[in-house]
Amino acid sequence: MEKISIKAFQEFSEDRFTKRVIYQKGETTAFVLNFLPGQQLPVHKHPGTEVYLYVVTGSGTFIIDGQETKVTEADIVHVGGEEELAFNNTGNEPVSLYVILSKVPSEQYAKNI
Repeated sequence: MEKISIKAFQEFSEDRFTKRVIYQKGETTAFVLNFLPGQQLPVHKHPGTEVYLYVVTGSGTFIIDGQETKVTEADIVHVGGEEELAFNNTGNEPVSLYVILSKVPSEQYAKNI
């Protein structure tokens, strides 16, 4: 059993969004993405995996396959590996997203940035 607080991974940077890996177990990785107002996650895919995103704090907009979806605290979004995903913090507050990749397509996805 492991108990970890997401608050310990809510680190923000004026330069760009941050990614803080919480754990990597087998083919599953969990991490927190942190965005200050106006910061964005560029369009990308996660081939060969399923992505689950939980909005811990704040609000913003996901763009999935070109379709915008507004989200707020406590919303959960599922994205398939072949869907194009982007996120914009369109609110006035910091945003933290808890992300689970059910299968890591490459080690690059399991590193802090």
